[in-house]
Amino acid sequence: MHRPLLFATLLCVALPLAAAQPEAQPLPRSAGLPYAAKGLADRIVLTPGQNAATQMAVSYRTDLAQADAVLELGPALAGPSLAAKATQVEGITQRLDSDNGPANYHQVRLDHLRSDTAYVYRVKGSAGWSEWHQFRTAKATFAPFTFVYLGDTQNDILAIASRTIRQALRSVAHPALVVHAGDLVASRDDLAHDDEWGEWNQAGGWSYAAVPQLPAFGNHEYLEARNPDGSESRTLSPHVPAQFALPRNGAAGVQATSYFSDYQNVRFVVLDGTSALDLGTLEAQTRWLEDTLANSKARWNIVVMHQPVYTCARPDDTEVLKTAWQPLLERYKVDLVLQGHDHCYSRLTHAQGRVATQAAQRNKRPIGPVYMVSVTGSKMYGLNDRAHTQPDRIAEDTQLYQTVEVEQNRLRVRAYSADDQLYDAFDIQRDAKGRKFLQAPRLALAQERFCRENTGPDGLPCTTRGK
Repeated sequence: MHRPLLFATLLCVALPLAAAQPEAQPLPRSAGLPYAAKGLADRIVLTPGQNAATQMAVSYRTDLAQADAVLELGPALAGPSLAAKATQVEGITQRLDSDNGPANYHQVRLDHLRSDTAYVYRVKGSAGWSEWHQFRTAKATFAPFTFVYLGDTQNDILAIASRTIRQALRSVAHPALVVHAGDLVASRDDLAHDDEWGEWNQAGGWSYAAVPQLPAFGNHEYLEARNPDGSESRTLSPHVPAQFALPRNGAAGVQATSYFSDYQNVRFVVLDGTSALDLGTLEAQTRWLEDTLANSKARWNIVVMHQPVYTCARPDDTEVLKTAWQPLLERYKVDLVLQGHDHCYSRLTHAQGRVATQAAQRNKRPIGPVYMVSVTGSKMYGLNDRAHTQPDRIAEDTQLYQTVEVEQNRLRVRAYSADDQLYDAFDIQRDAKGRKFLQAPRLALAQERFCRENTGPDGLPCTTRGK
């Protein structure tokens, strides 16, 4: 007669105990996209060396059955018998265990290449060789070229950001390089972290294996960690040094994420703002930045960093980085500073604002670096109060990619929205004395895009969030 009451009492006692010890919930997966390593190589990425005329590097992933890094390299032929003239090159291998199981990441460095030469290569997996990929080394001296600059991909990498990447590659450019401004992935709990890297590689596909990739790294390439005293810290995601075979010529203690690469008389200098802010490497990077710029004999110097010198979304600039690095950017006459982090678009010439830029153009006054911020993926931040007056051009709730045409005395910079509309256009013109002037070409630009209250520029609800 009293058994139902007894059962109910026991149930009430058991429920709190179950709630106190919840089962760990698995991270969400990329639907329908299995990213476990297999017998054929994947995640093949080509990166430039310190001297892109003679040095390249390849990284790729396989299952554990492929224990060694093996690559075949040969001259690009017009006919199909590529293997006949190819030779094997060996590299290094490291194991990485992830949400998708164990994998071997392989890196092969290609030194002593001939400048301005087309090569083919393929990499070995336990089940056979990859397809042949073709690349061309840089010329030994200055020659015009075009590169693509991409802001943060970070979220919805395959679903949404991939469109921007692919439009950049197919629409208007034949890029010699692709520059990434950091936060390639989110490294949070939106997806299993290895799934995010799987999506990043799938978004670029074969192009990442054929066009040299020059990435900076942002705060989302770092994982949250705890110090022994319980305070918060960061640790670099193990995917970064495994996935990218970079020159390792950067600042002391930051060789995995700071470096420079020379491409046809342009020096690309890559900084790690997250490490500078959170891991105590500001002083080392500042010394290295000055040495790298002071010793540069390049025609153009371009700095790539994640956290912007001038923010278009956050209430305040990152003063620590601004104080340490901006004087060097100005002193050594850096031409472009390519940034991400803010998930909006900004092109800024004068801290005093766009009125000062217009006055400088009218009076033919030279300029210093041009600071750019852009976003590739779906995550958007709202513009701050200064954005409508300080930058020369802005965008909100907009995916973009940029092309930079490098000429002897001119950089032609164009920004396109993901639907291939020309959104911004400017030239940096250098005169015989080395002075630089900002010029606005006579091109029709899309209307400036920003949200009005809760309505976005496409007439849909604004997707931005505050910072």
